[in-house]
Amino acid sequence: MPAETRTGRRAVRRWLVLPAAAISLALGLGSVVPAPHAAANVARAAGSPAGPGTPATAYVVNETSGTVNPIATATNIAGPPIPVGKEPSAIAITPDGKTAYVANYESGTVTPIATATNTAGPPITTGYLPRAIAITPDGKTAYIVNEDSNTVTPIATATNTRFRL
Repeated sequence: MPAETRTGRRAVRRWLVLPAAAISLALGLGSVVPAPHAAANVARAAGSPAGPGTPATAYVVNETSGTVNPIATATNIAGPPIPVGKEPSAIAITPDGKTAYVANYESGTVTPIATATNTAGPPITTGYLPRAIAITPDGKTAYIVNEDSNTVTPIATATNTRFRL
């Protein structure tokens, strides 16, 4: 598909999605997910106590800069941006809060981030234009939806590798 067509389709999709996203965020239905594993470290840095399971860090993708910002929810202060890939579009965090997975739309990759250190691991190649991520309740598998290749890429979270089917 020509790049102009893909870019035009993305622009139209974004304009259709933005009002829905604004409404869902206003109603508290947004998709920013706290990472409970990082709660103790962020609480110590912020100088506030945090009990187990207390959300202390939110992760937000920055599409234009290709980064993710960790935000200490106790202070609403953003940490240093974490480089992930070209045009990150979605993020999901494992149930144990140890890893955030970022779908990089234009890179065709997913980048794992260790939430304890906010360090990005090596990118994992997926199908064409990864758009969404779902993680199983046991945290063992992340499923990446690839928009233009009409595929789903399963990733083993223990090794951060693609499943070979």
